[in-house]
Amino acid sequence: MRLKARFEEKIKNSPSIADEKPMGQGDLNRHGMPIIPVGQTLTEKWPVLDLGYHPKIELKNWRLKIDGEVENPVLLTWEDFMNLPQTEDTSDFHCVTTWSKLNMPWKGVSLMDLAALVQPKDSATHIMCYGYDTYTTNVSIEEALKPDVLLAHTVYDEPLALEHGGPVRMITPQLYAWKGSKWIKRIEFLDKNKRGFWEERGYSNTAYPWRNDRYS
Repeated sequence: MRLKARFEEKIKNSPSIADEKPMGQGDLNRHGMPIIPVGQTLTEKWPVLDLGYHPKIELKNWRLKIDGEVENPVLLTWEDFMNLPQTEDTSDFHCVTTWSKLNMPWKGVSLMDLAALVQPKDSATHIMCYGYDTYTTNVSIEEALKPDVLLAHTVYDEPLALEHGGPVRMITPQLYAWKGSKWIKRIEFLDKNKRGFWEERGYSNTAYPWRNDRYS
């Protein structure tokens, strides 16, 4: 795929794949990093963290807008979204509040497939994700286009629960989880970096778990 080829080198050299001295413990994970990043503790539970508001969106009213530095901006309905290629993947979930949950089975649409739909311009360097709860977060395009970055609607073979961001949330397994917006409604491709909700409040722009990269 031409789009993947454009960013392949940057993806290959990203810290969660190519870091020569990652911080953490345990066997190596799917990407060659220690399975437990530095400062993290494993949990079987799945704690709920958000801005204190759980927007309930009926599927008939759900929309996903993808725009900005792209050739073909789109506004997807639920039916449009579910008709796109569906990806199943198992990945780990690392929260900046120091817990990690391993081997979570997800199903959704990859950000790479969504990007192929809209065709980012050469000027695109980052994305900004927007949630129905007013949340925002920024991700560099080379991180966003990794194959395990999904807009997930299903986990453990069940529809994603409201408190965990259902009907659709973004997951970023190679970054701290705040980089994946719950209740996602818009992805804006940007020609420069722009801080999101937590980034404006002192959190890291890059959020690499194996570098303890929590704060700016």
